[in-house]
Amino acid sequence: MSLADRQTRVGELAYGRAVTQSEIEDDKGDLPVVGRVLGTQPASPLTYWTALVPGRWLQLDDVVVTSREVAGRGTVVTSGIVTHVQARHEGASFESDVHLIADGTLPGEVVEAAEITVTRVEPEIYVPPTPGSAVRRALDDERDAALYFDSMDRMLPIGLGRDRRPVYANFDFVDGTKGAHISISGISGVATKTSYALFLLHSVFTSQVLGAKAVNTKALVYCVKGEDLLYLDYPNTALTADQALKYAELGLPAQPFKSVHVFAPPRPGDPAGTPNISGRAGGAVSPMFWTLQEFCRDELLSFCFADAEDDRAQYTLLIGQVAARLKREADPIGESGAISIASRTVTTWSALVDLIDEQLTDEDTRRDWTPGATALGSINAFLRRLHSSVRPLDALIRGDLDLRGRQAVSTSEAQVTVVDLHSLPDRAQRFVVGTTLRRQLLEKEASGSSDPLTFIVLDELNKYAPREGSHPIKEILLDVAERGRSLGVILIGAQQTASEVERRIVANCAIKVAGRLDAAEATRPEYGYLPATHRQRALLAKPGSMFVSQPDIPLPLAIEFPFPAWATRISEAGTPPTPPASKAAERRQRDPFARVADQPDPGGDPAPF
Repeated sequence: MSLADRQTRVGELAYGRAVTQSEIEDDKGDLPVVGRVLGTQPASPLTYWTALVPGRWLQLDDVVVTSREVAGRGTVVTSGIVTHVQARHEGASFESDVHLIADGTLPGEVVEAAEITVTRVEPEIYVPPTPGSAVRRALDDERDAALYFDSMDRMLPIGLGRDRRPVYANFDFVDGTKGAHISISGISGVATKTSYALFLLHSVFTSQVLGAKAVNTKALVYCVKGEDLLYLDYPNTALTADQALKYAELGLPAQPFKSVHVFAPPRPGDPAGTPNISGRAGGAVSPMFWTLQEFCRDELLSFCFADAEDDRAQYTLLIGQVAARLKREADPIGESGAISIASRTVTTWSALVDLIDEQLTDEDTRRDWTPGATALGSINAFLRRLHSSVRPLDALIRGDLDLRGRQAVSTSEAQVTVVDLHSLPDRAQRFVVGTTLRRQLLEKEASGSSDPLTFIVLDELNKYAPREGSHPIKEILLDVAERGRSLGVILIGAQQTASEVERRIVANCAIKVAGRLDAAEATRPEYGYLPATHRQRALLAKPGSMFVSQPDIPLPLAIEFPFPAWATRISEAGTPPTPPASKAAERRQRDPFARVADQPDPGGDPAPF
């Protein structure tokens, strides 16, 4: 049997007629019909199989559409996504027949079929597709309808589909209108979780989905691995023209973040408090520390005990008592953040720890700091943990630095605020994350409005909000997950293992994303939003490929996102951004006579004009 005869025979099986030679020779994909609903497999309103026309092909994630006439109700259009494809020899009985068929000595046909999972039925009359009905690629408006893009008022570009066309998320499920928060899971170093979180942030700021609100929208990004996130406002010299084209296809500019401010911890032992970073220097970089006055006033002691094992210890009952005592007794001294307590001046964290030790070990003063029934063993355990915090926190809690020009860690200085944690010990990282998140929530609560939005990008969420135990940071993250949408605080959390993150946090994330997964992790119930085929594919996903689940669409969508347009390491950093002018300089530019007002007048006389 000739090739043309075999193709004609398969066409008869698929179409019920012989396909024409022009249809066989057309391999450009212009013909919309790719197959027919298969009659040898049961078709249901939710899934069906299609036999492909010879010379046509479908791949996983392709969007197709079919229709049928329903008596008295008109045309029912059924849209779906390809979730499985297979090819086989029709006419072969034994495994060895493949050689005979390939040699042409045994009649047999190559038949391809695809499983379609239904995503949308319009109108909602759930009847199965009729066997033999034409199956077409969904193009343009049909594709948008199949993926519910036509019903989204605000579409956020989240990547490119297999057809190289944009894929969108409903922004109503991002900004808190209908839902909020994004959870991203995957193997470290392969799943590109942080890269995708930053791409989503870039899309939010530049896609016009926020309209005029984009100017005031803020982001707080925690840099936990190296100095990778300290160059977000530098162009990426490794960005190729092909990757830049992907941004254009998404309707996004291929550019770095425009407004970035970095906070980094001071160098250990540096009396000037110089930020402890090696690559980026100068510009929008500020030292990150807390004064002893702030530590006592804001009762930050609990964040020094934010380890998982602290929850099971009896000494945690002392933390609140000691923090309240510090708030009552500490008096500010001078302008360096030092305090006076128990008739002593304290300028360093180690000195404050020694003072607390003296107060709790002295029988005469202990009763003023602790409840009367507190066991001595609990006090000793508390002090051991407190002393172990001196080394990691001594550079962060200060009362000996010049505070002139100091900028506290907040999102007010730039659109994107990066908090550098990579050089800090684990305990110090927890302290910084807890105190900065707490401040963000308090500021939003004080404002009384959810506008402007603040996005929190936090990697290693399983460390800060583990499934077991309880500590202050976990409680704050729970508050963000459960109440943040009403305050305008949106969490973009990334973790290697969603199974080890507090359930309520993951459950409150409206959008869930999975990159490359570990085989054991992929079987966990936290990935129930991934069908079996998607879980298997997640084991093979390459960097830049993600599976995105959102409430509007019944199936996760496979997407690819472009290479970062911003530098992710110093070797990629292009031309440094222009340093922002100081507020005083901006004021002088608007009013040249303001320069005189900035200068001190030693005589106290008014200006001569």
